Amino acid sequence: MADFAELARRALPPGVWDFVGGGSGVETTLAANRAALDRVAVLPRVLTGVERPRTHAPLLGREQAMPVAVAPMAYQRLLHPDGEPALAAAAGAAGVPYVLSTLSSTPVEEVTAAAGPVWFQLYWLRDRGLVADLLDRAHTAGCAALMVTVDVPVLGRRLRDVRNGFALPPEVTAANLPAGRDDLAHAGTPGMSAIAAHTEAAFAPALTWADLAWLRERTRLPLLVKGVLDPRDAVRAADVGVDAVVVSNHGGRQLDGAPATATMLPEVVAAVGERIEVLLDSGIRSGTDVLRALALGASGVLLGRPMLWALAAGGRAGAQAALDLLAVELRDALTLTGCADPTQARRLRTLTGG
Repeated sequence: MADFAELARRALPPGVWDFVGGGSGVETTLAANRAALDRVAVLPRVLTGVERPRTHAPLLGREQAMPVAVAPMAYQRLLHPDGEPALAAAAGAAGVPYVLSTLSSTPVEEVTAAAGPVWFQLYWLRDRGLVADLLDRAHTAGCAALMVTVDVPVLGRRLRDVRNGFALPPEVTAANLPAGRDDLAHAGTPGMSAIAAHTEAAFAPALTWADLAWLRERTRLPLLVKGVLDPRDAVRAADVGVDAVVVSNHGGRQLDGAPATATMLPEVVAAVGERIEVLLDSGIRSGTDVLRALALGASGVLLGRPMLWALAAGGRAGAQAALDLLAVELRDALTLTGCADPTQARRLRTLTGG
């Protein structure tokens, strides 16, 4: 799947490539995500009689074609004119959930009409009425789950965007917000990130557990909390009644110096046991990485940047090709470890250090 990255690099303006590929600070955590996954060796089992494993697995109580969901990522029309509907349609055709960002460049109603299942990702905004409105729209549009991101009280200092003075072009907007609410994101200034300026103005920095409880009371949809690294926070989320947590450092884009997600995953899984599902985000690049996450105890993964690269390289067809390739890679990894399906992969032993 790394081939899609090079195709995307050739297709995209340098500023957009940096916006997608960059991390915060000196990108220590961005690099750590990959390094930690590469250190995980999976111990295969032999003589299991597996000829062609199934890749299907449950996520949030529903069977999916793979234990994978497309991660929430903002402003996908930066990558391709067809944007979110194209990527959602590719995910739907592949039989995996698509998670739509609050900062989508296409309204939620248009994306759910293009494909399904769609999960809605919520950023907590300063305007509580707007948060309630987004929830109502997600319910009405038929979203199958809600995912609240909790690791962005402020946007991490993403130096590539600062150096580029990155701003959204006029034709790309935060389509789920009222007109004009994203004006700051279009106001390019040398030495400043317009995205960071917009986030500071729009996002509520002081989200609390009481807010999460309020959200739990407002919806009967499955609720996921994304951005958990500390096992103590995973336990508190379970106590509030969420259905899953996503172990994530925002793809290395928030606190630079935070631990790699693969490092923290086993501790989070041990802390919550079977109470809730645990998904892994940040750094997944292949079917082997999906297997590694499962062997470390995850129920599934979120797949981020590779899907944007594939979208940039070929629109819906590119995204579909990437997901087809991921399915082939996952099936090969399951076959080579003697697993009949992804649930058996969770019983494999892992060694850290290769």
